[in-house]
Amino acid sequence: MSAPPTEIPNVLIVEDEMILRMRAVDIVEDAGFCPVEAVNADEALSILESRSDISLLFTDIQMPGSIDGLKLAHAVHDRWPSIKIILVSGQVKPSAAERPADSRFFGKPLGVERMITELQSMVGAGALKIVPNAAGLPVDVVQTTVSVAAKPRSAEEAVLSSENDSLSSENDSLRLLLQQAGIDAKTLLIQAGIDAEKREAADELQKLILGELHHRIKNTLATVSAIASQSFRAAASIEHGQKAMEGRLIALGRAHDLLMQVSWANASLAQTFSSATEPYDSQGARRFHFNGPDIRITSSAVIALAMTLNELCTNTTKFGALSGRAGRVDLAWTVDEPNQKLHLVWTESGGPAVAQPTRRSFGTRMMESLGQQLHGQVRLAYEPSGFIYTLDVPLSSVMAAA
Repeated sequence: MSAPPTEIPNVLIVEDEMILRMRAVDIVEDAGFCPVEAVNADEALSILESRSDISLLFTDIQMPGSIDGLKLAHAVHDRWPSIKIILVSGQVKPSAAERPADSRFFGKPLGVERMITELQSMVGAGALKIVPNAAGLPVDVVQTTVSVAAKPRSAEEAVLSSENDSLSSENDSLRLLLQQAGIDAKTLLIQAGIDAEKREAADELQKLILGELHHRIKNTLATVSAIASQSFRAAASIEHGQKAMEGRLIALGRAHDLLMQVSWANASLAQTFSSATEPYDSQGARRFHFNGPDIRITSSAVIALAMTLNELCTNTTKFGALSGRAGRVDLAWTVDEPNQKLHLVWTESGGPAVAQPTRRSFGTRMMESLGQQLHGQVRLAYEPSGFIYTLDVPLSSVMAAA
């Protein structure tokens, strides 16, 4: 008689940053468990109230919503004491007294090997395995009854893991530099003859600036680490992975440049689209055509939309309408004031015939996750005449306050 199927533990991942959430999903899958995703604490509680098969909560601390990750962890511990808890953050480090009993904390960026080991020690050996398809490329996760907890790791994944772990030591150097910056600022204030009261106010401002800088740098390091891992994870070769990672990092850099021009407050939607598509446009003849009202959007929406447009641009120049001379892309958007919605449509035409892909790539996952991050909906249509991407999101998720 065959053994009964192994029940695979479920891990609830709560992370509002799209790319970091996707990275956490990979870690959970590599540990041999089934990921369940939520973008904030409210959604996580709704999931927990509707099912009873969650073994571990894996949550970020800073996130939007009615409560943060630390309060969520306490609520889960009080209502579902059997659920194990892992807290992560790139900004705060709660003490053992501030965390629920028996919970564990890890700073970002996360060390892959260490996180897999911790997950398995808290929940047990997983029974999930990622197997290669006929072409030798990773496919979606499938359930098996094998006793192996994690999938075999490729050489490039081992390199990425090593680099990811090294970021933790680099953060020590970063911390020292930030501390030195604070010391230098105090010295300059004294030399400038600023009195004690003004110096105290300046010191408080300096602490706020350095704290925000530290938070942004650590978040960026974690994002870069996740992009690198995702780019190599499904790449056919190291060269393809390097090119994919380079394009995504350049797109992230362009989005940051745009936000720096407006001091990270908010930016133009039209300018965001123009900046993201410009590197892929033909010189002398514009092949991207925009049509829609310009609105100011938040910094988080700028980065998410810029990264998504990079995936769309990469795909259309490789396989879609812009892979040929006659192709074009129409990017149209409307603001539905009565329903408070932003409706955006990317339409390709004039290119080769389109067919449904055989597997979900990282780019596809990123575009689909964007809708979840912005509390909206994403639709991908592989029409024979051209690929169509549609995004519907609440204005409150993208539009900057007046």
